[in-house]
Amino acid sequence: MYEVTFPNLGLEFEVNPVAFQFGPIQIGPFEFGTVYWYGIIIALGLILAFLYASLSCKKMRINEDKLINCVIAGVIFGMIGARLYYVIFYPGDTYRNDPLQILNIHQGGLGIYGGIIAALIAGAVTAKICKMKVGAVLDVASLGFLIGQGIGRWGNFINQEAFGGATDLPWGMMSSATEAVVPDSPVHPCFLYESIWCLLGFVLLHIFTRRLRRFDGQTFLLYVVWYGLGRFFIEGLRQDSLIIPGTVLRVSQVVALVSVLAAVALLVVFRGKTSLSGCGAKAVMAMNAVVDDVPDSDGASGSAEEDDGKSTIFGDLKFDESLITGTGSDGKQTQEEAPAAEETAEAEPEDEKTEEPQEDASAETDEEEKTNG
Repeated sequence: MYEVTFPNLGLEFEVNPVAFQFGPIQIGPFEFGTVYWYGIIIALGLILAFLYASLSCKKMRINEDKLINCVIAGVIFGMIGARLYYVIFYPGDTYRNDPLQILNIHQGGLGIYGGIIAALIAGAVTAKICKMKVGAVLDVASLGFLIGQGIGRWGNFINQEAFGGATDLPWGMMSSATEAVVPDSPVHPCFLYESIWCLLGFVLLHIFTRRLRRFDGQTFLLYVVWYGLGRFFIEGLRQDSLIIPGTVLRVSQVVALVSVLAAVALLVVFRGKTSLSGCGAKAVMAMNAVVDDVPDSDGASGSAEEDDGKSTIFGDLKFDESLITGTGSDGKQTQEEAPAAEETAEAEPEDEKTEEPQEDASAETDEEEKTNG
């Protein structure tokens, strides 16, 4: 139980990390039976991320059933990756002396970057096996990650972890957990910073994906840049960062910096790419013959914007009106088109003459019927 206060805002909260208990249940050396709010919040983030991805499948031209395979693989390997990331860089010899403690995941200890990396690799491999567009799958996954991370960080608030150093900012936070590390001073609520950063990133990248995306995988690369930049600076404030053994470098800051530089380089390399399989920039959708068949708000079926003829996948092509009007560059009618026009003009009177006897014949028939009657 934590008494959490924001003294400069006059806010006080009583936070209990335990949601409910049932048990205890003993499985080998481990005891279960306690459900924590941290796990519930993480699960909520995963559910909302999956719902968003499912609703995006039609726009992104992704098979929803196959996407479920990617999600399952991503969740399983993401949890494994997050745990191993934490264990590898955890200071001390706790896990070396007792390897079984690696499985004691309900006691905490997950590294978000390890989870992201493992989940992305597992999801991408699964997408490749299922013969899906890997870039499009990564685009949807990255937006789902931002939802999950934005919500999941509130689990850190419940556990009173992932906070920073002393601050006199109005939103500085204090609790018994922060007092043990930074006495007599409010601290940076880093969990709040990252939550806001992720949710803001989701809104911006969602709009970008729907209206401006030019190639599959572009949203994913922008996600890496956005999250990496935020994580690099926020991690610098935290008091509980994992450190690379033998150095003073924070693991997450190094990973974030490398990720951002790699993503920026790839964005530059692929800046002219226009290979799009789903929603995005209307002009690029037209180039790739992508039709937006998701109903509009008025119930009508939308469609990709028609090509104006000014830009194609072969570059800017000059529109030649002579292909339609039949005129040459000097404005005169071409020799091949002129006879065709004359033949059409001559054909029309013949049609009219053909119809006249039919009218006369009809009249004669009427007269005969009257006489017979």
